[in-house]
Amino acid sequence: MNSQDAGKQNYRQNSASESRRSRKFLTFFLAGEEYGIEILKVHEIIGLLPITRVPQTPDFVRGVINLRGKVIPIIDARVKFGMPAIEATNETCIIVVHIRGLDMGVVVDRVSEVIDIPEGDIAPPPSFGSGFNTELILGIGKTQDRVKILLNIDLMLLAGELPQFEEANGVAEKLAS
Repeated sequence: MNSQDAGKQNYRQNSASESRRSRKFLTFFLAGEEYGIEILKVHEIIGLLPITRVPQTPDFVRGVINLRGKVIPIIDARVKFGMPAIEATNETCIIVVHIRGLDMGVVVDRVSEVIDIPEGDIAPPPSFGSGFNTELILGIGKTQDRVKILLNIDLMLLAGELPQFEEANGVAEKLAS
């Protein structure tokens, strides 16, 4: 075998091992569509708790909760994505994630499952043209006969909004003490 054939064989082996490598995602539903976030970003899943509204925050910010003595900002994923808000059900829950050094809760319709998606089954975000922003989409996970929109949870909050969460967190902590 010459060096060119060995290189091709090595490339095929690397490609095969990459397609077998998988990533774990926590999947959840919003308005009947299934989304996923990397499980390593998830701190815990909790039921809906009383949420204290913080004045002068964006519509998608529901407020803050007191989780075992720690004040955590809560966003409504539906409103963040331009979907209509709905009344909470017994399946509505909060996914607590750690983003940019801040614990944050994300309200979702319901949590589904933790799944492994092979790297080869994660397609890049689709291009809808220049008028659409898909930076929040990490990729499209193909599982069985369905697709799951995999979110880049770190970008779910734009850099300009992060100071508002930190400020809301500070105000709520002062009110709590």
